[in-house]
Amino acid sequence: MTIKIHQLPPRLACGAFILNTGMSKRSLSAEKATGLRDQAARLCPPLKRREPVRFGKLLSAFEISLGTALLIPIVPTWLVSAGLGGFSGTLMGVYLKTPELTRDDGIRPTPAGMSIASDVFMLGSGAGLLVEES
Repeated sequence: MTIKIHQLPPRLACGAFILNTGMSKRSLSAEKATGLRDQAARLCPPLKRREPVRFGKLLSAFEISLGTALLIPIVPTWLVSAGLGGFSGTLMGVYLKTPELTRDDGIRPTPAGMSIASDVFMLGSGAGLLVEES
């Protein structure tokens, strides 16, 4: 259950980033929470029934938990890489399902989509760590 030294850079980079985004979502306005909930509902329509502020708080708590787990070296790499892969894969799904984030080809990002398209690096980090652990 020991972490390998070369696993630290992706764990620290992704963990710090996710922890920061989770912390920034702790007190979302109703408008911003609604926007996040509606984006997520494009990938998972039942989320549309969730109260936006509650959704924002749950998303914040999840991101804080995942970010913290990535930063703590005693949490097994296979576990955090599975969480990172699932989370970033979901973000990529939201990106691909949101037309205003992609160009006409449905893949390349528009300027508005650059911030979420960059999450592909987290997906690659999670996949790399998970492949190594299997």
